[in-house]
Amino acid sequence: MTYQEFASRAMEYAEKTGCASSELYYANGESFEVNANAGEIDRYSVSREAGVSVRVSLNGREGYAYTERIDEPEKLVDHAADNARCIESDDEHPMQTRQTYQAVTRADSALKHMTESERIALAKRLEEVCLAMDPRVKRVVYCTAGFDSGAVVMENSLGLHAERSTNSSYLYVMPSVEDGAELQTGFAFRMGADAADAEGCAKEAVEDALGKLGASPVDSGCYRVLLKPYAVSDLLSAFSPMFSADEAQKGCSLLAGKEGEAIASCLITVWDDPFDPVAPRAFDGEGTPCVKKAVIENGVLKTLLHNLKTAKKAGVQSTGNASRKSAASAVSVAPTVFRLEAGKHGYADLLQALGSGLVITELEGLHAGVDAVSGDFSLKAAGFLVENGALVRPVSNITVAGNFVSLMKDVIALGSDLRFGMPQGGYFGSPSILVSGLKVAGN
Repeated sequence: MTYQEFASRAMEYAEKTGCASSELYYANGESFEVNANAGEIDRYSVSREAGVSVRVSLNGREGYAYTERIDEPEKLVDHAADNARCIESDDEHPMQTRQTYQAVTRADSALKHMTESERIALAKRLEEVCLAMDPRVKRVVYCTAGFDSGAVVMENSLGLHAERSTNSSYLYVMPSVEDGAELQTGFAFRMGADAADAEGCAKEAVEDALGKLGASPVDSGCYRVLLKPYAVSDLLSAFSPMFSADEAQKGCSLLAGKEGEAIASCLITVWDDPFDPVAPRAFDGEGTPCVKKAVIENGVLKTLLHNLKTAKKAGVQSTGNASRKSAASAVSVAPTVFRLEAGKHGYADLLQALGSGLVITELEGLHAGVDAVSGDFSLKAAGFLVENGALVRPVSNITVAGNFVSLMKDVIALGSDLRFGMPQGGYFGSPSILVSGLKVAGN
């Protein structure tokens, strides 16, 4: 049975059995990943998956069911209807109607047209370049090339039909360097059209590792801080749930009811941009057309992120931020491509503006050291000590602590160096930001 036959039978059967509406969400995907170690392949995986879920509205209740077998659609609808009968909540989750979408062109990522042998060779080449770059590079901890592709089809009894396909490539490496008894590791990655850049990725990672040699803590205190793009994008990712209207309506976001209020420095504008070339899309996880919108504009919170359910509760339009991680998951709310708008200052200018303080290049422990409800964070950090606008030495084994909203209010300058962090469930980008003060625990 083809998927289209399955979908037609499912919706016809749902109507016959008294469902007010029905919706199908079909997703398939393929992933490839290879890791090189000492010139050999120590990890290699290829996986393929496909699944379809059905959602029905029955007696004012919503029911879901999921299967990986494209047969017996009537049985799947029955399961969804049974689940609807068991639901006690009266929260209505509307289905989208027929829509038209903005044309979106997504460039092929670098590994799409490579054979598996070529992808393996790329991972090996990445390791070779790292090892040849400096005699202090003794081994490469991770050296990975990967490619993911997939397609989504959504349709329902209200006339909705939406389809999209995606593909993404990535390359990342973690070399280990030794200098006497000291060991340090570095990290770099490439994604999308740049994912075949083994030389650039290796150079960045090795320089990152070598730059950490001789690192030590600083004295505890409050420092002026220049946060580099990856550190800021990690914070944006960790605190993105506070921009969800779903979290706000559950009482789990300090931004609830703050639309129209200043919550950040007037320098801060944050975009949710589904048409950014890094990962463009025309519709969200409910088939709602995507729109570019300023979530924060010149420091003022303009909107939270909505799907159809949260928008109905709030009496507003959906912002096109319904999210489904897979066909088996329920609809939630998430950013599309979330980025802090860049400023005009180069890195050298920001160092001069910093004067004396710290450059923070990386943060660790975001899963344990972040409270997305309160906005508080306490994270292990590394970077450089700066005096009179010049780098003095690397810094490690320090902890930075504060509150995300307070941090955004303390931003006094923005860099022009916008970069996206490695995607982990979403795309988050930022330039460097200069902050007037941040608590640091060290010596």
